[in-house]
Amino acid sequence: MNNILEVDSVILNYGDKRVLSNIYLKCITGEVVGILGRNGSGKTTLLRIIFGELETTNKSVRINGQVISELYKSDGLIKFLPQFNFLLPTISVKQLFKSFKIDFNEFVTLFPGFEKYYKGRVTEMSGGERRIVEIYSILAGKSLFCLLDEPFTHIMPIHIETVKQLIEREKLKKGIILIDHQYENVINICTRIYIIENGKTNPVLSDSDFQRFGYLS
Repeated sequence: MNNILEVDSVILNYGDKRVLSNIYLKCITGEVVGILGRNGSGKTTLLRIIFGELETTNKSVRINGQVISELYKSDGLIKFLPQFNFLLPTISVKQLFKSFKIDFNEFVTLFPGFEKYYKGRVTEMSGGERRIVEIYSILAGKSLFCLLDEPFTHIMPIHIETVKQLIEREKLKKGIILIDHQYENVINICTRIYIIENGKTNPVLSDSDFQRFGYLS
């Protein structure tokens, strides 16, 4: 079954400044939707609004036509990878994979070298290694949709390619929305792209749109 996530009618102000107002975004099972935009354009803010952790003046977030105001409270619908490390450093790796109901053996086939951490704690990993575990736990965990905030940042190039493979695998079961400053990787992996400019989501229909919407000079 293909599930559909739609977002529109978003209004968000910071003081006297209107950050988001003309938003429409759609993601369907099997799609990887990229959101690009300049710094401060509201990309991360939009992901937080979709997830339901950021209150707004107005919004409509729907899954299969049903309005859900706080998606994060609905088990199994959506998972969110924030741009900062979110795992508690004291949690054991074994416990982490058990709580997310994901297979550690499958993980190490994609990311060999992590076997040594299985009986240890997250705090024993480097920041980049912890990020890889976080990306995998969000993508491989059970949900209808995933929101990824800068999944390609702070990890090695060889791991970026593996994360892309993981995204390609997981999109067969869910819809994925991501943002990242490494726009080449976003363009390479995404089936559809929006650029946020002046609070509006603009669908990219041709290469010239990257210049037209002020993202690339």
